[in-house]
Amino acid sequence: MSKKSGLFRFLFSLIPGAGEMYMGFMKQGITLMALFWGIIFFGGCLNIPLVMFPLPVIWAYSFFHVHNLAGMSDEEFYAQEDSLLFDWNVFGQIEPEKGRKILAWVLIFLGVSVLWNFMKDMVFEVLEMLHIPTYFWNQITRSVPQVIFAFLMIYLGVLLIRGKKKALEQKLIEEQLIEEQVRKGDESHDA
Repeated sequence: MSKKSGLFRFLFSLIPGAGEMYMGFMKQGITLMALFWGIIFFGGCLNIPLVMFPLPVIWAYSFFHVHNLAGMSDEEFYAQEDSLLFDWNVFGQIEPEKGRKILAWVLIFLGVSVLWNFMKDMVFEVLEMLHIPTYFWNQITRSVPQVIFAFLMIYLGVLLIRGKKKALEQKLIEEQLIEEQVRKGDESHDA
């Protein structure tokens, strides 16, 4: 690992992961590169542009990560450990059942998105062959994913509010139990 030339470091930092690899942080570089190009590949092959929304964030992270590494003192730089940028066993941090459910919903979403794109294109071609105006079909197919996404965001927001309310109620119950135990302890101590 070394800081290397400023010009080449800058040029490689323009490609997510390449700057890290140029500086000797292979695991970090491969992680960023696989994530960035993997999203482009799956988004393009499956015709799901929605999955490409994190690309600017990944690019910016990689670019500034390289320059932050280069700006470190030599002691800090050489103390950096080359490791994966995130834990690939993300579901190990979550209860196994919850992790499987999250993964299942992500796969269902991707499958429905691919089918939606396939079916809307197929219906569009049939309507064109039958010389039926396609204006309304275009409006419907563009609006349905947005409406579903809006309802999904509302539902998730309601779940978050309910979860916070339950957590607050649980905390209040725990505090009341502690107060009762303290009172009982004080009463038994006085007797």
